[in-house]
Amino acid sequence: MADPSSYRPKPGEIPDSPGVYRFRDEHRRVIYVGKAKSLRQRLANYFQDLAGLHPRTRSMVTTAASVEWTVVSTEVEALQLEYSWIKEYDPRFNVKYRDDKSYPYLAVTMNEEYPRVQVMRGHKKKGVRYFGPYAHAWAIRDTVDLLLRVFPVRTCSAGVFKNAARTGRPCLLGYIGKCSAPCVDRVSAEEHRELADEFCDFMTGRTNTYIRRLEKQMAEAADEMEYERAARLRDDIGALKKAMEKNAVVLADATDADLIAVAEDELEAAVQIFHVRGGRVRGQRGWVTDKVEEITTGALVEHALQQLYGEETGDAVPKEVLVPALPDPVEPVQEWLAGRRGSGVSLRIPQRGDKKALMETVERNAQQALVLHKTKRASDLTTRSRALEEIADALDLDSAPLRVECYDISHLQGDDVVASMVVFEDGLARKSEYRRFQIKGFAGQDDVRSMHEVITRRFRRYLAEKEKTGEWTDGESAETLETDRNGEIVGTGPTEDDGRPKKFAYPPQLVVVDGGAPQVAAARRALDGLGIDDIAVCGLAKRLEEVWLPGDDDPVVLPRTSEGLYLLQRVRDEAHRFAITYQRTKRSKRFRSSPLDDVPGLGDTRKQALLKHFGSLKKLRSATIDQICEVPGIGRKTAETIAVALARSAPAAPAVNTATGEIMEEEPGTMGSSGEPVAAGAPDERRGQET
Repeated sequence: MADPSSYRPKPGEIPDSPGVYRFRDEHRRVIYVGKAKSLRQRLANYFQDLAGLHPRTRSMVTTAASVEWTVVSTEVEALQLEYSWIKEYDPRFNVKYRDDKSYPYLAVTMNEEYPRVQVMRGHKKKGVRYFGPYAHAWAIRDTVDLLLRVFPVRTCSAGVFKNAARTGRPCLLGYIGKCSAPCVDRVSAEEHRELADEFCDFMTGRTNTYIRRLEKQMAEAADEMEYERAARLRDDIGALKKAMEKNAVVLADATDADLIAVAEDELEAAVQIFHVRGGRVRGQRGWVTDKVEEITTGALVEHALQQLYGEETGDAVPKEVLVPALPDPVEPVQEWLAGRRGSGVSLRIPQRGDKKALMETVERNAQQALVLHKTKRASDLTTRSRALEEIADALDLDSAPLRVECYDISHLQGDDVVASMVVFEDGLARKSEYRRFQIKGFAGQDDVRSMHEVITRRFRRYLAEKEKTGEWTDGESAETLETDRNGEIVGTGPTEDDGRPKKFAYPPQLVVVDGGAPQVAAARRALDGLGIDDIAVCGLAKRLEEVWLPGDDDPVVLPRTSEGLYLLQRVRDEAHRFAITYQRTKRSKRFRSSPLDDVPGLGDTRKQALLKHFGSLKKLRSATIDQICEVPGIGRKTAETIAVALARSAPAAPAVNTATGEIMEEEPGTMGSSGEPVAAGAPDERRGQET
């Protein structure tokens, strides 16, 4: 590990001007490329105290052995040079989007004497018109098959074309009218190129011109009683319309635009791009990247724009690019895009209307792509095994933690404090083993005390089950073991009377807590207090993705590409999700609570009948027993019980609007939209953050 101070430039050496910089390792390999409006200010950020750096940035500067820079005159030049160097050096610490597949394009080889329509993948070639990308090659072939009857352009390979020219006989497509057969001189090279130009025009969205022209020709043929020709033209029009229907209209104003959406978490990001031409979605593609540096959404968008348009010119760069966040600063990126296109490019965030709605669709696709990527990664047995081995090595465990339990605390400003326990076995979620806890030992907000209480309660139950069943002791009872017909033991798990496993009988090899050193220390104290010393404990701090161990002053920083870190993050995020869900459920029930809930035998139907009859809890509270008895289904004994319950819950003072000081005539929230009673003074759900 290198010390950044050993290669830090001397004061005054770094120029205060735009430029691009490169970090190299001890073998002179470029490991990071960046650009800056001011090289002096930007590079100074890398040479501050290591403790203040993001873990991924810290890893980069300690891997590097030198830094160098190149001064440019403008930020646009810096953007161009950064893209060129990233492509040339492929630095390990830069964000690099990778396709989850090689997307096929519909290509027209306009650089040949007789242009050919075909499916192409890989790098784009000069002089070839590309349309797409498409999700599947068969989608291209279906579209081409429909269009060839109207635009019979050559689709055969060079070998087939030469063989047909040598024999004087066209291929099958030439006989059935789906190729103009330039190989046997049915059309000249100029006429065939004109057909290819019309094919390209149609694919770029200029569809109405050709349909109107064919409709006019069909009407003329019908007037001249050339019904066979009119029928062929009718079928051609149908083929064009069918090809158009394959790309639904999403923007009514025939817009040419690309929409870019990003879905991300702490470790990875997924990008989805929709290519809209003539108001129709003509192509879609997606990328996934590891976030190997601390980066904002705007910076992710900037990298996506570089990869998307770095090799494109002219109309391949649309007039409008819609993004979820703008790069900072945005002007150099816009100027760079305009230079690639040759005219102005609008780079903006859609705010309303059809474009906003379509952007939401693209965002959903990005979210699904990220989830699918994580699912594929988690489902691989080899990857899971490697992740568990990496965790064991990093935490110095005797063996891979086949059962991992993770705990998280959740509350809303100190109210409804709950905890979650999630279980992963062999790297996969075991949802039947999930458990929820209410914090009972104290009131208020204290995550450390809450964690201590939860760990204590969980493992006290474990010890009780262990003692009760004799599990893992010399005196193990045969009644708790499952055997086959030969009497061989095939299962050793303690079970309930109905055969189900006991709730807290299985111990984990590793306990993970959501938090840093204080939460880890609390969990370790809880286990030590119960005399448990064979279960490892660690914490995963969400902000910096650092792994904390009990008693250590410094965290363990797993490599950015570590599958172990990815698994720990997945476990932690699942615990957080489960805790948030339970906390919101409790909060929702509390908001809907009512003094009538304490009345024995009073169900929802009669509660609603009471509130509907009196209009509010305040009027019901002031009603006499005889008046309550007037409600259908309410007898005198029940009415007396209701009156007593409401008297006990009567407020000590009038309800006051704290914002205006106004005394409320009616208790706010006495009737919900569904007719259910709601607690008075229920706070606005938009306030506060779940923790």
